Amino acid sequence: MAIRGGDLVVRALLDEGVRFTFGIPGTHNIELYDALERSEKITPVLVTDEQSASFMADAVSRTTSQVGVANVVPGAGVTHCLSGVAEAFMDNVPLVVLTCGIRTDTGKAYQLHDIDQLELLRPIVKGTFKPTRGEEIYPLVRRAFALARSGTPGPVAVEIPANLYLLVHAIEEQRDGDPAWAAPPPTAPPALAPADVEAAARRFNDARFPVLYLGAGAAGAAALARAVAEKRGCPVATTFSGKGVFPETHPLWLWPGFGAATPGFVRTVMQRCDALLAIGCRFGEVATASYGCKPPANLIHVDINRDVFHKNYPAALAIAADAGAFLRALLPLVTSAPRDGALEAEIAGGHRRVLDDWAGDPSPDRVSPAALFAALQQAARPGAIYATDSGNGTFLAMEHLRLDRPGCFIGPVDYSCMGYSVPAAIGAKFANPERDVIALAGDGALLMTGLELLTAAAYGVAPVVVVLRDGELGQIAQFQRTSLARDTCSVLHPYSTENFARAVNAEFLRVATDRDLGTAIPRAFELAREKKPVVVEAAIDYRRKTYFTKGVVSTNLWRLPLGDRMRVLTRAAGRHLAGLLPGARGK
Repeated sequence: MAIRGGDLVVRALLDEGVRFTFGIPGTHNIELYDALERSEKITPVLVTDEQSASFMADAVSRTTSQVGVANVVPGAGVTHCLSGVAEAFMDNVPLVVLTCGIRTDTGKAYQLHDIDQLELLRPIVKGTFKPTRGEEIYPLVRRAFALARSGTPGPVAVEIPANLYLLVHAIEEQRDGDPAWAAPPPTAPPALAPADVEAAARRFNDARFPVLYLGAGAAGAAALARAVAEKRGCPVATTFSGKGVFPETHPLWLWPGFGAATPGFVRTVMQRCDALLAIGCRFGEVATASYGCKPPANLIHVDINRDVFHKNYPAALAIAADAGAFLRALLPLVTSAPRDGALEAEIAGGHRRVLDDWAGDPSPDRVSPAALFAALQQAARPGAIYATDSGNGTFLAMEHLRLDRPGCFIGPVDYSCMGYSVPAAIGAKFANPERDVIALAGDGALLMTGLELLTAAAYGVAPVVVVLRDGELGQIAQFQRTSLARDTCSVLHPYSTENFARAVNAEFLRVATDRDLGTAIPRAFELAREKKPVVVEAAIDYRRKTYFTKGVVSTNLWRLPLGDRMRVLTRAAGRHLAGLLPGARGK
């Protein structure tokens, strides 16, 4: 049969279950957009900036079983989307970057957009593909999806030269069972040795006080992880990316993280831990609050990627395995233990004290984080998705939200790219129209990608965007004032959130104090459910530092050599004192 390259790509996308592509058309890929327009099952979404395209595609992957697709033009389209691709790479999110290439059939140099874009992408993707003939397009696109999903998930790039879109290709008709049109076989996970499972079970069962630590890699095995924890009666902590993998209303749930950046009751419980079973995690800097936690010597580390073992903490036993396969094999070997009422009461009491502490210190004239998150969770339907941004919003969400399933928290964790939350919330809402979606955007992050609300309004996709308005790059300003007693380039230029919302065709609500929450937040969800994007300006009170911020500052301070530590402390104290003197420029 005679078929154009664009139609081959669309057929591959349809066979992969793709429902949306995100990007901006250009001269090189208009044939692809024409093919997408003819498709009844795929919506090509026009974005305002390709960085947002990659964030939207990322959110599709994080909140559904689909793989998100960024569809970008050569050159600037690729460079604009790099931040989102790097975020997906570092956070282990499957993604397909469908980029176009310059023509390869003219023999001409200095073509429009002519850079080696696959070399730009190569360090932040799992693999790259570039068909040279029409018959290679379909199988290579399918291989890209298979690679994105396999092992440790991540982004994959496919560059299709523009001439392959323009030309008609003679391809054999698709037939049932034809290997040329079949999905590539999935990559087999590492083989699980029964001896490894038995060794892990012995260490786990013999421990006086074992703890389970779950990362995003265990999300697909959440029910098995819960069964193991309940059978053994052990507490459970998660990474930030793993938030919700274990239900956070469960009596054995501790906290997202452990170590210096957690409440006192978590540190007390973890002091008794003599065996840590860590599954689907890699002990990265953010998850460990700048390596401020100390696992026990009896660390059992399970991950599908053997490269993560022993990088930051040595493991007594390292097992390369799929989380589901490991937990399925482990569960029957776990020794049953009776419910420990005293432990559950200790954990419940710790959470209650944290809540009482937050509630007992309301903001006198702004919005208390605890009150804001309580209002959001009360108004949102079960299964709501929260998209955070780089900075305080992520750590506030970590500490205040209580989530009961995976895929409800998405945020820029290991790459920590500002501007993630608004486009990610829009992408999540495209893919999950029946679920409430909330973006938690700092007022600095809103300036980066907030224009994408134009896209949301145009398509009738309506997240609730809560702008945490403090007029600063909040977390950076906190770090600066704590250690430097000044704030350099962290105070934002003034702007009107209301005028911004009006310009992007979004509804606007203002929450000035806690008293406004009871009316404004339910109204925001009402508007969003009517398919009207909503911007809620919340005058957030950042007086209280998060446990994460306090823990990171303390950990890094005490890590310094004594002389440098004293220098930092003396400088901060001197500047704070000088700021109190008459005529001083205090901040």
